[in-house]
Amino acid sequence: MQFFISILSIIKLISLPPDSNSLIANNFDIKQDVISVTNFSTHEKMDFVYDSQVYKLGCDTLPNVIFWRSIMKLHKDSALFNTPLNRNVLCKTGLKKWECMDSTQKFCYRDSLRKLHCLSDSERILLTNGKSFFYDFTKAAKNFNQGINDFISNGVDPWYAQAILMIESPNKLQKSNAGAYGSFQLMKDVARLFGLKVNKKIDERANFSRSAYAASSLIKKICIPKTKQILDSLGITNYKENELWFRLLVMHSYHAGAGNVRKALFSFRPSEGNMNLIYTLWRTQTKQFKSASQNYSQLVLAAMLEVNDKFGLTPKELIIDSKSKAKTLR
Repeated sequence: MQFFISILSIIKLISLPPDSNSLIANNFDIKQDVISVTNFSTHEKMDFVYDSQVYKLGCDTLPNVIFWRSIMKLHKDSALFNTPLNRNVLCKTGLKKWECMDSTQKFCYRDSLRKLHCLSDSERILLTNGKSFFYDFTKAAKNFNQGINDFISNGVDPWYAQAILMIESPNKLQKSNAGAYGSFQLMKDVARLFGLKVNKKIDERANFSRSAYAASSLIKKICIPKTKQILDSLGITNYKENELWFRLLVMHSYHAGAGNVRKALFSFRPSEGNMNLIYTLWRTQTKQFKSASQNYSQLVLAAMLEVNDKFGLTPKELIIDSKSKAKTLR
């Protein structure tokens, strides 16, 4: 999450009546997607968010999502040549081999790929490194249960807890280039705003529960209200907050900032709230909404599918008891 938020706008939103931010008021139980699974690392029962919309809406078949799933499983010494629009993979290469080439050789190699795949001379070709070292979902899953319940305790949809833990810092606590830190990658100002101590002696962003409280408060008091304001200004009103496209849009606000998301959306002015809005956002670029922002919800979907596979939570394997919310395998 790499953005700065206006303190005045935050104070206004924090002072809103509690009911205005209540997810229960929007006619869905924030625990409705929480099921019980066996942790593949500790073998203990844990809470887990399973969103069946990902499969019902065919997100597992989208080329962009399939591409990022490949990157999440690819070793850091390898990379994929691909086209930016639909992430069509042209070929795989070893990074050492590529780095040994000079600029002329690299240009000629990319040009040969264009000819081989019948692409135009102006077609951009990207090289994306493998990220299996970063997307360590075995480590990330250890925090799902606590993150889910910390968000529920704060009255926030736990879907966001699991989504953030899967992609922001899944392998270890680390600091981003922009200064975001901790499991929920909070900036200093945001952490302090929600009561965390961040100074030369102590940084509570490293404290999981304190960081989860700040992240869930940010989503409840800033990201969701701001996202709803954007949709209202576009005339999009008939939706539920547990719809996948809305959750993904809120995640974009968490990452890029609601102001930048607003500018991106207003560049194409969607008239309906659905997954097509998200798909168009993937192809939309503005001054402050570029590649990393476009990719963000693609990474959420890819990580969700990868983690579901690890837990054996694919539609063919899963039966969920509607009363107990317990998971069993076919």
